[in-house]
Amino acid sequence: MAKSKTIVLVHGMFVNDSSWSEWKNYYEQKGYTVYAPANPGHNGDPATLRKNIHPELIDTGFIDVVQNIAKLIDTLPEKPLVIGHSMAGLAVQKLIDLGKADAAVSINGAPPKNVFPPFSTVKIVWPAVNFFSSQGHFLGSRDWYNRAFFNTLPKSEQDKAYDLIAVPESRKIGRETLLKSFSNADFKKPHQPILFIGGGNDNIFPPALTKKIAAQYKDPNSRVDVKIYDQKSHFICGEKGWEEIADYILNWYSNL
Repeated sequence: MAKSKTIVLVHGMFVNDSSWSEWKNYYEQKGYTVYAPANPGHNGDPATLRKNIHPELIDTGFIDVVQNIAKLIDTLPEKPLVIGHSMAGLAVQKLIDLGKADAAVSINGAPPKNVFPPFSTVKIVWPAVNFFSSQGHFLGSRDWYNRAFFNTLPKSEQDKAYDLIAVPESRKIGRETLLKSFSNADFKKPHQPILFIGGGNDNIFPPALTKKIAAQYKDPNSRVDVKIYDQKSHFICGEKGWEEIADYILNWYSNL
């Protein structure tokens, strides 16, 4: 079948669209039309956003993230290949459910509400969802990012990575992934192809969780693939060697 020449990159929590800038350029150089929009309340320079909270941030939930991308896709001439990292891994599962994508790739993706995560996941993301906090946003410390995202990077690179990508996050996004029925995935119905990519050293969503999510899909005629990169962290899309993952995705997609 003819493959889409359009790619939509969806960013996860604790970062914004700037985290996809190198991927966007890379895929555009290969002849694709690439969209990498900021989720609502996330547009701007990360350093500025850390100093001044975006006025729309705390009103943004997971449903808003998915609907924002779905609305963009509805304006496109063809259904795209959608690629999402972290929380956006779940967002692309939802876009597949909604019939918006030609194929989807979840990279170190968050689990749907109907897949229970391990305690290690709950422990590390708790500060970001903290149901007892009245503050509508969360900004991870350098130490939190070093443990959650940058655990495979040397210290000097950890500091640079934080300065480059860290942004405040809406607690509403994480809370909706845990509480809203919208955040369930439909594992029984036929669907477009999905590729799950996991990092073997991911401290937020470990590879066993990535495999567990993929294994829930039940339709025998629908394609689900899994690829684990043993040495990669949650920062898999920004770590040295990210081009290998970007190429693997295109190769997978072109061979469907």
